[in-house]
Formats: sequence, C-alpha cells, structure tokens
Amino acid sequence: MPRIRCHYEDCIFLEEKYCGAAAVEIDPDDGCQTYSQVDDSEIAEAAELDDDLLEEEEEEELYEEEEEDDWDDEEDEDYR
Repeated sequence: MPRIRCHYEDCIFLEEKYCGAAAVEIDPDDGCQTYSQVDDSEIAEAAELDDDLLEEEEEEELYEEEEEDDWDDEEDEDYR
C-alpha cells in the first residue's frame, strides 16, 4: 500500500509525517481536500502527552543506568 508523505503539521490524519486517512483526495490547484485541521486544544494536549512520554523515557534510562552501575559494582567485588 502506498504511503503519502504529508507536509501539513496540524492535520488530524498525520501519523509520523505520513497521511493516515483511509482515502485521500488531491486537487491539483488547491492541494489536499482530505486535510482537516486539529483544534488548538488537541495540539496542546498532544504536546503535553509528548512531554510526559519523554520524561518517562528519561527516567527509565536513568534507572537502567543505575542498575548497570550496581551490576558493575557487584562484579568488581567478586573479582577482588
């Protein structure tokens, strides 16, 4: 199935830079007829969700690094 790269940043069908609509209508003069703008409140909610996910990922990475450090310390003790 072909994928259509979308240049609209505020379309409700945008999925990781590609159009996620089931059907797309393109007018040579006017552009995408399927385009539908996301409400500003939805954009703000999505930005908050992205920030929350990023914070969670950073916390997980920090936790994993701490576990690796603990593991290294235990290995060092075994070889002494």
